[in-house]
Amino acid sequence: MLIASLAAVLGLIVLVWSAGIFIEGSATVARHYGMSPLLIGMLIVGCGTSAPEMLVSGMAAAQNNPGIALGNIYGSNIANIALILGVTTLLTPITVHSGVVRKELPVLIVVTAVAAVLFRDGMYSRLDALLLLAIFVGLVILSIRQDRKLSSDALGADMSRELEAHQLPVKRAFAYVLVGLLLLIASSRLLVWSAVEIAAALGVSDLIIGLTIVAVGTSLPELASSIIAARKGEHDIALGNIIGSNLFNTLAIGGIAGLIQPLQVPPELLTRDMVVVAGLTVLLFAMSFGFGKEARLGRLKGAILLAVYLAYTAWLINVA
Repeated sequence: MLIASLAAVLGLIVLVWSAGIFIEGSATVARHYGMSPLLIGMLIVGCGTSAPEMLVSGMAAAQNNPGIALGNIYGSNIANIALILGVTTLLTPITVHSGVVRKELPVLIVVTAVAAVLFRDGMYSRLDALLLLAIFVGLVILSIRQDRKLSSDALGADMSRELEAHQLPVKRAFAYVLVGLLLLIASSRLLVWSAVEIAAALGVSDLIIGLTIVAVGTSLPELASSIIAARKGEHDIALGNIIGSNLFNTLAIGGIAGLIQPLQVPPELLTRDMVVVAGLTVLLFAMSFGFGKEARLGRLKGAILLAVYLAYTAWLINVA
């Protein structure tokens, strides 16, 4: 138990650090090859902060461990909205004024519903996984087309300023991508092993460990990037990061995990955790929609989100 706990802490530390340099290098490389700041913000940063979830869930699926594979995905989605956005807005209220963000939230609601329908039979097949991946590819294509039509957007402007402030030499950026990826793989493997060992030692299900310890750990890059962005006044990066990450988690990471290994869906994931994800997504949409004017995620809304996360965690501990 002690060795597994120390391994989990080491794995999380390396995971978060390697995700940071991987994102920084990837953003610079994407900018070098002509990708716009808006697309970098929506795809590279949003997807890059989900790299820990992707590797952890992929490795868990390869080991036929659906509790950690799916628990990590949906636990991260819950943590992103309720914990990370809750903490971020408590520290720095966020003004929502990006049209892209408001369009992405309804898409996230639909995607969450589609995944729930696919899982309702208790089995996550490769066909289900292919459908989620196809939706992801479609959304990426739509994002590229949307980017070409938009002359300006708040998210793109925020991302452009961030890229200019953190310019890297291209060779160093490629090195960051390579080193970050290798360390992500190694630390993810260590984290999956330690999570299984801790679950066995505590006598709780792998799903609970995946929804809590693993999910929060793999969501730390989103927490760091959202708080930093909000502190700098780059509000649309802070919120867009959460939305992009949840879309990537559900579609791309879920798709990859399902392709690697068809998974048995734990019934409580469908009746409890996916319901919480759906409810939080709808709640975030209601909080972020200004009905013709700028919306504001203030400290009261942040406190509500954080309270929901604490209540959900207490629920999990009670049933563990």
